[in-house]
Amino acid sequence: MILLVVCALVAVSLAQIKPLPELIKPSYIEHIKCWTDWMDHDDPTGTGDWETVSDLKTEYPKTMCPNPTAIEVASVDGISLADAGNVFYANDHITGLICKNADQERCFCRDYKVRFICHPPFCGTEKMCWTKWYDRDNPSGTGDWELLTNLHNANPGEICANPIAIESRTVDTNTPATLTGEDFLHYSPTTGLVCQNGPKQDCRDYKVRFGCPC
Repeated sequence: MILLVVCALVAVSLAQIKPLPELIKPSYIEHIKCWTDWMDHDDPTGTGDWETVSDLKTEYPKTMCPNPTAIEVASVDGISLADAGNVFYANDHITGLICKNADQERCFCRDYKVRFICHPPFCGTEKMCWTKWYDRDNPSGTGDWELLTNLHNANPGEICANPIAIESRTVDTNTPATLTGEDFLHYSPTTGLVCQNGPKQDCRDYKVRFGCPC
């Protein structure tokens, strides 16, 4: 009898012990995206234009985030990439941009600048002012097109001209866009979000908001 009482007390005590909170592995908040400033580390006077991620992290430690997930390239003089006609040895967010003079028909590369998509805490979301949520389109046609240009036209004066961050979630469940498993044609602060319907996916309905300088 005494043994049963002791076991019962132990069971009650164990039931009252709250489980420790699950440790969350530190990581970036993937569904919030922002652009770095434009960076121009090299010029093509030597072997070419080398705007590598490793060099940019060294030269611009406060501008370059540790784990970029996309890259954008533009010529310093404003010439479009199509008109520049250069062949890139590398053009991705892991390596950066490499344009070798030896690979070009005209024997030289143009001078390029690059910027990268990054995520919090690098984005400094605590220093941004977020717009309200917008849901202009629905995916009943070709997909869900929440383009910044269309949102500017539909909501004059509400969204800054040059947002520095974007966040997108589903309308029905508030799920971050990047956790839905869907592929996006566009997802950036300067373009907005585009999810296209196709043979392998029927897009969900998304809402977006933009981070602007306060």
